[in-house]
Amino acid sequence: MPMSIFSHSMNNVPGRYPSAGETWRSIGMALPAEFADLEPYGDWILPTEPQRYDKRLASTMEQMQAFYDAAFPRLENALSYLGDTPLEELTEPEKNLLYLMQSLVMVSFPIELWRQPRVPDTGAAYLDLIVEPVVA
Repeated sequence: MPMSIFSHSMNNVPGRYPSAGETWRSIGMALPAEFADLEPYGDWILPTEPQRYDKRLASTMEQMQAFYDAAFPRLENALSYLGDTPLEELTEPEKNLLYLMQSLVMVSFPIELWRQPRVPDTGAAYLDLIVEPVVA
């Protein structure tokens, strides 16, 4: 899925999408080795809430379900792995794992409750997050 489908700029996303013959790991979007099985979902490694929300809206329920089914069973392991490490001390692969788990949270309501990417009964309403925590 090309990055241009998102309404928010993706220019600040670390790395890029892999080309033919490349992997998420080979372009710098690796996860810790213990979570390499989640690398096929590297397109969900998104550092900001607006990017994750746009990805959710641009994804089919089948795509979100596949991601959820792969990532949800690994959530507790990811939380334990990241532990009490201060955000500023996370390595790039650890940050990628954190972003991936934040994307899991982003798809959890559509998968578990709503059965659709959008919030039910909101019509054209839209909230835009102005300030959010930053993982540097």
